[in-house]
Amino acid sequence: MRINKDEDKEWLDYLSRFSDEYDERVYESSTTGYVMRAGHIACEKPFSNREYFSKVLEVGSGTGEHLRHVQHSFDEYTVSDGDSAALEVAKRQLSNTSTYDKLVFNVTNARALDFESNCFDRVIATHILEHLYEPHLVIKEWLRVLKPGGTLSILIPTDPGIAWKVGRYMTTRKLGVKKGWNYDYIMAREHVNPCNNLIAFLKYYLPDNKHSFWPLSPIPLIDCNLFFNFHGIKPAS
Repeated sequence: MRINKDEDKEWLDYLSRFSDEYDERVYESSTTGYVMRAGHIACEKPFSNREYFSKVLEVGSGTGEHLRHVQHSFDEYTVSDGDSAALEVAKRQLSNTSTYDKLVFNVTNARALDFESNCFDRVIATHILEHLYEPHLVIKEWLRVLKPGGTLSILIPTDPGIAWKVGRYMTTRKLGVKKGWNYDYIMAREHVNPCNNLIAFLKYYLPDNKHSFWPLSPIPLIDCNLFFNFHGIKPAS
């Protein structure tokens, strides 16, 4: 993660502590951890252990939580992130998994991937697209490295939906404030893309798709749900 020395001190402090405190802030809390893991599980629900993708790329993998919920088989799974410290945590946390020998760890910018075009069968991005400026260009970059007929899988929070804002206020915001952060300011810097805009971009670039909300999938509204899952197929041409 590149740090700009001209940034304000509070933001720099947050970035410097991010990889060390992310799991504590997000996954170790009983309530928040349950909800976040449920989102990852819902994202992988369409893919059983009978399915197979030869080469998989996960962008913005952070400390490696999502891979724990992947059920399908693969020959190679690239765990990538722009933060080398987060990848070191991921290496430690995934070292006891049965597929560790198939994992490749790669430090790369999610906006400009260090991979050839048309080389992955599946690209996974969970809880990252909401953080990146010009997300329509980011989606096109992820599609660049995806093979025709390959699957792009996206998991995003339903921010600024009512359910998400209430849940965040009751959980992670309390922990952030306890740590002395100006939490609302940090989230304004973090979540730069509203969910409804991202959904529009994804459906535009990948009309052949399956998508769902969690936890109230029958009610397709961001105000009533916490996560949106999307799986789109890259066109042949």
